[in-house]
Amino acid sequence: MDKSQGRLAAVPAASETLAPAATHSGHRGLMLEEPLIFEQGVPGRIGVDVPAAPAAKSRLGSFKRKAPIGLPCLSEPQVVRHFTRLSQKNYGIDSGLFALGSCTMKHNPRLNEKMARLPGFADIHPLQPVQTVQGALELIDELARWLKTLTGMPAVAMSPAAGAHGELCGMVAIWSAIQAKGEGATRTRVLVPESAHGTNPATAALLGFTVDPIPADARGRVDLAAFEKKLGPDVAAIMLTNPNTCGLFENDIRKIADLIHAAGGYFYCDGANYNAIAGRVRPADLGVDAMHINLHKTFSTPHGGGGPGSGPVVLSALLAPYAPLPYVVHGANGFALVETATGAAKPFGRLKAFNGQMGMFVRALAYMLSHGADGIRQASTDAVLNANYILARLRDVMSPAFDGGPCMHEALFDDTFLKDTGISTLDFAKAMIDEGYHPMTMYFPLVVHGAMLVEPTESESKESLDAFIDTLRYLAIEARKPGAAVWFQAAPRLTPRRRLDETRAARAPVLRWKPPVKTAQAAE
Repeated sequence: MDKSQGRLAAVPAASETLAPAATHSGHRGLMLEEPLIFEQGVPGRIGVDVPAAPAAKSRLGSFKRKAPIGLPCLSEPQVVRHFTRLSQKNYGIDSGLFALGSCTMKHNPRLNEKMARLPGFADIHPLQPVQTVQGALELIDELARWLKTLTGMPAVAMSPAAGAHGELCGMVAIWSAIQAKGEGATRTRVLVPESAHGTNPATAALLGFTVDPIPADARGRVDLAAFEKKLGPDVAAIMLTNPNTCGLFENDIRKIADLIHAAGGYFYCDGANYNAIAGRVRPADLGVDAMHINLHKTFSTPHGGGGPGSGPVVLSALLAPYAPLPYVVHGANGFALVETATGAAKPFGRLKAFNGQMGMFVRALAYMLSHGADGIRQASTDAVLNANYILARLRDVMSPAFDGGPCMHEALFDDTFLKDTGISTLDFAKAMIDEGYHPMTMYFPLVVHGAMLVEPTESESKESLDAFIDTLRYLAIEARKPGAAVWFQAAPRLTPRRRLDETRAARAPVLRWKPPVKTAQAAE
């Protein structure tokens, strides 16, 4: 059927399976059926010759293994083919547009990867003598200088391992400052807008604070009147994400900062969405006291499963004395690591064993140096432009969550356009998979019903955006045709695996493969 005529012009009867045509092998063209590696293993098969180990007395005592370890036995070609086939089933930023909102799945330049693999960075160890790692310490110091310059903040803690770890760092610094003023027993409440990232209230609760939510107004931003009513002498801080999780800039942020400071509290800003404003706005000018920066989002280092995160925290002059150990200093004898408090410093302790995520530092600085200050500003500008282009071109067929003007780096839609169709946000997302796209973030933020949060990033060309937009327009129009629900609810149909019972998978996951038990056959 010609695509322009609409795929759903003739909807199959409910009795039909809607499954793709079956093949004898289970393969579909070049999409090969791939058993588990354990299912492929044959006992005794091996890809290399390993000399027999000399006899030796075991020193394991009661811990000596009593049964085979259970690893699959395969030849080298089997192993190579297995993992190659698995990689072909994966969707990543190298495959196409990755629309996850609030995640900034931007392209990772290969230059960064090349720099991170240089022996002087990749092969060093954190326990080496300081004089043997001067180049690495200089790199950390230079990256810290860039972060302080971009944010306008006087201090930065480099050791946090990721965003949530950075939140913990910033909030412990705030807690320490409150304790130092003798207000620990009274300042026990942290204000958290409903449009903030979900880890914000979790971090506050972890430190023993009472979390007090602030509702959003009709524009998707902090309800300023509600915020003012919640201020009092027991407020320790506000944890605000800006741009917020609705993809909108909190344009009352300066007033919010002034009010929280007047009440004696501190302003923690979640910097996970810094990709929208880096090089354009200095958080210090907004009144921020502490903000973490996801190097693995804003400055292109691999996100999530692509590698460890990194969440340095910039601190205002009020919080700088409480920055955790260790930190790098530069003196007459070169670079050194400060491991104990000196002078006016009152560090709250350590966050992790060593000095931060070195590979992420190398990648982030390579990104900064290759872009320059003007390039970072341009990247932020293009990220916002791309998101607004998507919002503008889909506004007539999908339903923007807030109709109050342009967005920042991500476009947020709700499920109003699917009303009375019998099609859910999940169904719509599964249909996107059949079209070759990874779905956007779904059902988040929670303040928007059936949310669909799209973040294209600055990495995408107009051509790739147009192809993505045309697909979503097509699906949105198809969804409103009679009988469309049957087709959408069966998606995805073209993937190696169909729709899973995700609730069951989450509540009763099978985490360990066990060989099938052979049942005895009755004698005839």
